[in-house]
Amino acid sequence: MSPLAMVLALLGAAVVMFALNRPRMDVVAVIMMVALPMTGVITMSEALVGLSDPNIVLIAALFVIGEALVRTGVAQRLGDWLTARAGASEAKLIFLLMVIVAGVGSFMSSTGVVAIFIPIVLRIARNARIPAGRLMMPLSMAALISGMMTLVATAPNLVVHSELMRQGHDGFGFFAFTPFGVPILVLAILYMLVARRFLAPGPAPELPERAALTGWVADYGLADREHRLQLRAGSDLAGKRLDTLDLRASAGINIVAIERGSRFRRKLIQPRAETALEAGDILLIDRRTNGTSVYDLDAFAQAHDLIALPVSGQWFTDTAQEIGMAQIIVPSTSRLIGKTVTQARFRSAYDLSVIGMKHGTKPVADSVIDEPLRPGDTLLTVGPWRAIRKLADERRDLVLLDLPAESDEAVPARHRAPLAVGVLALVVVLMVWGIVPNVQAALLGCLLLGLFRCIDMAGAYRSIHWQSLILIVGMLPFSLALQRTGGVEIAAQALLGALDGASPRLVLTAIFAVTGLLGLFISNTATAVLMAPVALAVASALDASPYPFAMTVALAASAAFMTPVSSPVNTLVVGPGNYRFADFLRIGVPFAVICMAASVALVPLVLPF
Repeated sequence: MSPLAMVLALLGAAVVMFALNRPRMDVVAVIMMVALPMTGVITMSEALVGLSDPNIVLIAALFVIGEALVRTGVAQRLGDWLTARAGASEAKLIFLLMVIVAGVGSFMSSTGVVAIFIPIVLRIARNARIPAGRLMMPLSMAALISGMMTLVATAPNLVVHSELMRQGHDGFGFFAFTPFGVPILVLAILYMLVARRFLAPGPAPELPERAALTGWVADYGLADREHRLQLRAGSDLAGKRLDTLDLRASAGINIVAIERGSRFRRKLIQPRAETALEAGDILLIDRRTNGTSVYDLDAFAQAHDLIALPVSGQWFTDTAQEIGMAQIIVPSTSRLIGKTVTQARFRSAYDLSVIGMKHGTKPVADSVIDEPLRPGDTLLTVGPWRAIRKLADERRDLVLLDLPAESDEAVPARHRAPLAVGVLALVVVLMVWGIVPNVQAALLGCLLLGLFRCIDMAGAYRSIHWQSLILIVGMLPFSLALQRTGGVEIAAQALLGALDGASPRLVLTAIFAVTGLLGLFISNTATAVLMAPVALAVASALDASPYPFAMTVALAASAAFMTPVSSPVNTLVVGPGNYRFADFLRIGVPFAVICMAASVALVPLVLPF
């Protein structure tokens, strides 16, 4: 068997495994990395060359930057703005949704954008009584089109850009894709305003309802025990540490949280032994009993020059972005059994306050911090979301039982959103002006985001979609192997032979169509890896500029509208939208044709042959 035949056989096997999704795509990529050197066409070092490709590092860095935007609530705030602006108008909702998703997706993973917006869209659909299926398809379509907006918006763009540079050409600029993405987005919005009526009208499956904070406030009787006291300028408590005051023993006061700062720049402080109170601080107090009597908070406030502020059982829901709740259960193996919350030094050990307790299903009415813990007790805790999430790793002494629905929308670094946006703007400026290489700009952005505590190292590593990176690394050697064996040249000549004497625009149409059809079976990233060298070989054979041909491949790779397996973006919305395979064919195929026509019309105008 000739080397070309062996490479083609491996490529065919990869396509079949991709289509069957057995095994996983990243596993297929690793198999190909191992198998290709066995053909003798490339060496093992060349099979691993993708690991040192700057664009792989760039993609990883972009995942981290996108995660920082999520952790600081930038994407969530856009979703809240969408909810407020759209109202019950389905047409206005589709327009705003597609514009926002395409804009956000221009700078972060489109898959991540869809994952963020799915619960937002479901909530909007439920409130506006709109079938979710009429909104999920516009969501996925806008996310795919976001890949046509900027160089870093999607991996296929960077793959094509890398192939251009590898063959000695200048790569694409940061906004080189924007003149095509914006018109296609406009067409997509107009198309979806008409095509939405052809989507399955049935509502999406109902998601199981989860407890909300308001429900827990009622279950544990927190509304009647909640108090807020503010320190006046002359209060004798100002400047004193909590451990020296010992307010729990002396006044029956359990400080749950401290509000500090002005109304516009308020922050919540988790009380610790070393925390010193300041004038103007607002203390959230969980009222405690002493036997059968209640401590006199009015007398305490008057003695220490404190102001009693209006209270509401909604306080916890109003501050759900900064402070959270969790129900935890005490297992029979717990070392805390028989101890009170105070004796267990619960706040010091877990950075959480216990404000509610149930023996079985019966809430404890008296002081929960002085009640001995029993096996099976349920504790309601309050504190920072980071401390609550850390409980998930606890197994022996405490077991995380339930999180409120608000936990899905809480962000761990909300107050650092302006810093995250500023870092993103800096990265974009560096890339657009070419001050430093793109990968260097992205890595600098990651370092700054870490310095400003918009993201931590653990979150950064978790944010990287390693499956996508391994897929790209594993498929890149095919490009080199096909070029060495003449496969790329044969494919280019076959394409030109089938279009003998055709105009360059018709050749672009064929390249777009082949790329789109190949994307029906394998991921759009793998499609870009295979088609980019073929498109450049066609350009060379026609003695034409490589840029319109390379751009066509990139645009076609992002036009993965036709099946639910063409892109992870489509796969994500299948369940929430209650879609069938035929829904994507009915809506996606016509728009893919529209997108092809628009691309073939626009590309030569912006990038002449």
